[in-house]
Amino acid sequence: MSGVEEVARAVSERGELVLRRRDDGALELRVNGVFVMDDRETSSEELLASVALDAVPRPSRVLVGGLGLGYTVRALLADDRVGEVVVAEIEPDVVRWMRDGVVPSVLDDPRVRVNVGDVRDVVTGQQVGSLDGILLDVDNGPDFLVYNENSAIYQPDFLVECRRRLRASGILTVWSSSASEALRSAVEATFGKCVVRPLSVELQGRAETYYVYQGSVGRDAESSAN
Repeated sequence: MSGVEEVARAVSERGELVLRRRDDGALELRVNGVFVMDDRETSSEELLASVALDAVPRPSRVLVGGLGLGYTVRALLADDRVGEVVVAEIEPDVVRWMRDGVVPSVLDDPRVRVNVGDVRDVVTGQQVGSLDGILLDVDNGPDFLVYNENSAIYQPDFLVECRRRLRASGILTVWSSSASEALRSAVEATFGKCVVRPLSVELQGRAETYYVYQGSVGRDAESSAN
């Protein structure tokens, strides 16, 4: 494509990852030819973090599913209350690109601990009640999957596992590129209530709406999950 520079390319068992620099200067990540994110419009990734930070009085230990270009992690690290950020990233090359400086790194901060692996395994590997927040941005949402296997992330069985790892004031936030009634229902069934936060964004000259789904541990959630 004219005006597009390929910065890096890798192939894993899940397919092809490409970093490229567009003619507008933005760094863009594509997976199997599908646009995933860029560094021009990052407000929804930052919203994923800010919702959690605003809701939890002491967000000392937080888990992020999906490293991407690092904007959710960067937003968390800007808050001095955050003592540890556990990152689950299934693609080792995404981590390598950041460590090598191909992508501006958030991994030099001593509060960051990266786990290369499936977010489901990383979450279930955490102690029960050990997290203040779980922030999931591992695909484009349940209705526009890059990896079909990721459908399980949006299902009640996994959301219940997330809730078990959260502390009494903990919060789950889930990013989606589209509105999903199924995801809203699954979060509500797990936590007793689901708050849906739409965010208008401009993506390469066109208007889009992204969504953050929020479930918080509380009395209503306690009664619905038992």
